[in-house]
Amino acid sequence: MEPDVAAFLKRISTSIFVGIFWMGINSSFGIMYDYAFIHDKISTGNIVFYIWFIASIPLLIWFYIRLWKKPLE
Repeated sequence: MEPDVAAFLKRISTSIFVGIFWMGINSSFGIMYDYAFIHDKISTGNIVFYIWFIASIPLLIWFYIRLWKKPLE
């Protein structure tokens, strides 16, 4: 396989893995551990979860931009 194609496929697989990993973390803590839902009152877990969720979206986008801006080697 040509090096450019291999580097492109590695970049695609890294993007997919990081995105699925991010979604897995957020869905696990949000849905499975019930931090995304506010039942009677807002708890500390809800606040921490939403702060993490809102802060991690720009980090994920920053990672994607940094990954895809580099030229293929």
